[in-house]
Amino acid sequence: MVDQEGFSLIETLVAVALVAIAMLGLAQLMVLSISQNSRSARITSATFLAQQQIEQVRAFTADELNLMIGTPIDEIIDINQDTTMDYRRITQIQMAGYSYEVRILVFGPDQIGANLGDLLADPAAYDVRADTTTLVGR
Repeated sequence: MVDQEGFSLIETLVAVALVAIAMLGLAQLMVLSISQNSRSARITSATFLAQQQIEQVRAFTADELNLMIGTPIDEIIDINQDTTMDYRRITQIQMAGYSYEVRILVFGPDQIGANLGDLLADPAAYDVRADTTTLVGR
């Protein structure tokens, strides 16, 4: 009898099944990676918007800051000028001793219609993308 070398059909099917399972795991990892990259981009944009607002507030005079105390500034922002509103930015200014405490909250588009009071009371419950606080002295 002649020696036959090679793989049997069952060995080949088992190998293909193992490769398919490994590829499914990698595909899930790739989908998760894309999702996390997208989330990271949204958070980065929101953080940029908060930092941008802080820089604008730092340029205000003491009189301008005093006018803004206690009245939140609520803005709807279209970042890429495509007529789709991308973010909601809320700026609060309060006195903190001899300084002004500035708090910037940036929410995604799903919170554009939400009640302002609810957003300020519990930002985390409304998936705040950026929550930044700083002091501005005058």
